[in-house]
Amino acid sequence: MKIVTFNINGIKARAETLLRWLDEKTPDVVLLQEIKSVDENFPAEIFEERGYNVATHGQKGFNGVAILSKYPLEDITRGLPGDPEDEQARWIEATVVGDKAVRLCGLYLPNGNPAPGPKYDYKLAWMERLRARAEALLADEMPALMAGDYNVIPQREDAKHPEAWTEDALFRPESRAAFQRIVNLGFTEAFRARVRGAGHYSFWDYQANSWERNNGIRIDHFLLTPQCADLMNDCWIEADERARSKPSDHVPVWLDLAA
Repeated sequence: MKIVTFNINGIKARAETLLRWLDEKTPDVVLLQEIKSVDENFPAEIFEERGYNVATHGQKGFNGVAILSKYPLEDITRGLPGDPEDEQARWIEATVVGDKAVRLCGLYLPNGNPAPGPKYDYKLAWMERLRARAEALLADEMPALMAGDYNVIPQREDAKHPEAWTEDALFRPESRAAFQRIVNLGFTEAFRARVRGAGHYSFWDYQANSWERNNGIRIDHFLLTPQCADLMNDCWIEADERARSKPSDHVPVWLDLAA
């Protein structure tokens, strides 16, 4: 089972880009972020025509997450538990059953800038709720993953110029510590379990020729429960997608599971 996380940065702006990529790469499951669309306006039919089941948790003009799956989607839930008043569309879950059942959690973690401030407080509170959900997934003892745009640069090697991010919400020590607390519960950070060293990025800003200068950061991650990590064959970043026409500022990150 090949699963991809991909922040598409607007389904309306990049539907053709996404369809071209799907036709070329044919992933089994795609976890999308920043669809920037309410559910009723999401063009589900163009994906259903290609054999994908579609589930969305959308919001007008901002945020929004979705799952495209060639497997049936079971037990779909929307919204990260822990704050019933949180109206931001940043979390979706479903179970897919291939050779094994896998619980998929797609997320778009808050950016948090400017920091410090209310947006950063919301980011850290959201991450605390994420930690609670992560504990529950571990307790279930089934293969599960949490994947998406975490808006966290875990280590200095995950940025071309880490010194430029010192005061940014993506790299502040509180953000990195909150991310590490989740990993330390017993999760495997899939990409770093397979690839070491600097120079591996999943996001390049549209400004200042960032792609051309390879001035990137790695903020799109897969966290796997032990049962899911046991199924991992590989994890990689499809960096070349950033050079294609009408790209997102993020690129797909792939996980290959024996499931």
